[in-house]
Amino acid sequence: MNKLSTEKRRMVVSMLVEGNSLRSITRMTGVHRTTVMKLLSDLGAACSNYQAKVFRNLPCKRIHCDEIWSFVGAKGKNASAEKKAEGWGDAWTWVALCADTKLVPCWHVGGRDAGFAWDFMQDLAARLANRVQLTTDGHRAYLDAVEEAFGTEINYAMLVKQYGATSDKSPERKYSPAECTGAKKVDITGKPDKKHVSTSYVERQNLTMRMGMRRFTRLTNSFSKKLENHEHAIALHYMHYNFCRIHQTLRVTPAMEAGVSNHVWSLEEVVALLD
Repeated sequence: MNKLSTEKRRMVVSMLVEGNSLRSITRMTGVHRTTVMKLLSDLGAACSNYQAKVFRNLPCKRIHCDEIWSFVGAKGKNASAEKKAEGWGDAWTWVALCADTKLVPCWHVGGRDAGFAWDFMQDLAARLANRVQLTTDGHRAYLDAVEEAFGTEINYAMLVKQYGATSDKSPERKYSPAECTGAKKVDITGKPDKKHVSTSYVERQNLTMRMGMRRFTRLTNSFSKKLENHEHAIALHYMHYNFCRIHQTLRVTPAMEAGVSNHVWSLEEVVALLD
């Protein structure tokens, strides 16, 4: 069986992390779509395993958490029970981001209920070396999850945003977010510093996800058809974001700022994780 050269792999991966669809990559490179999909699957799993291994005892001080919505196969309201059993429906990605280093130490894909919040917070707590200040949005599933994962060894606050009602009934209205009229900072555990109670950085990272992964683009047919492929694309995205992409503010990659890496990774190094 023919095997892609390292240069061809690098070319395909560069297009994947820049938000190209599978079929557009096939048209530009001549690599068959199933081969591109196989490369994404294998490399995504390798990236997930590598980051799970090296992101331990992280020196983070301030963590922002948020969830970003997408779907697999069909939106939850349109997926049949049989398809939901296969993984179709709404897919929420829970994301943690270090406000100082901009590193994304962990993420979790699934539903938006308390069980997934618990899994996400347990994973986050296992990666941190110090007591941190944590900020989440007002999603109530975080409350028990944070308490069970950290106990009292955390300074935790919620940023509860308030949205105004609108009388606009035009067709364009559904494509615009509701107007945020204010935000309330609520102390939950410990003594969080009010001036650092924010989710701005992780919300900006969510925008980077939507721009960097074709599967997160709204109102298109480029959504994931399998949950596993969705997870692999996210793992590759964060490998590139954490290790390869120089942050404009930091002037280094998030992994370098966090002390996890001592250089900017090339895509050839990322591809080498397959070996």
